[in-house]
Order: sequence, then C-alpha cells, then structure tokens
Amino acid sequence: MRRRHHFHIDHLGHSVSVTVQTGHKPVVEVLVDGKETGYVTAKDDGPLMVAVELPTDPPTSVTVRVTPGPGVPRCLLLAAPDGEGQVMAPRPY
Repeated sequence: MRRRHHFHIDHLGHSVSVTVQTGHKPVVEVLVDGKETGYVTAKDDGPLMVAVELPTDPPTSVTVRVTPGPGVPRCLLLAAPDGEGQVMAPRPY
C-alpha cells in the first residue's frame, strides 16, 4: 500500500519540503521555496541522498537524507561542508 509522508524545515531563510511516497518503489520529491529541485525513485527501503541547492548568493549546497523504511520514513537536512544533520519535522497533510 502506498502512503505519502511530508516533512519540512526552514534553513537559511528558505523553505525545504520533502514528500516521501512509500510502497514497492519509494519515491522522494524535494521542494525548495515551493519549486521541485530533487526527485529520486528507489529500489528498496535503504537510505537515499538527494543533493539540492538553496537560492542564496552564492548558492548553498545541501543534502537531504531520506530513510523511507522500514516503518515510518525519516528525513535529515545535511548542511555542507560539515554535514551536520537537522531533523526535518513531519507534517500531517
């Protein structure tokens, strides 16, 4: 059964949202300020890394680490260059 899970965080004044669709082949979509900037389809429930850029001056590279399963998906925003993780809060919609 496919389910959608939503996550969000504000980072450096920008909105980063992630939708994780679970099921046979998990799908991850990353939005920055409402625009799609990353999309990945997985083969299993293993962790996925999605690299995106925030529209700062100069652009800031960050990575979203998604663990689609088993169980409830989890998302971390990894800020470059140190890769320190910030937990992305789940959203009920």
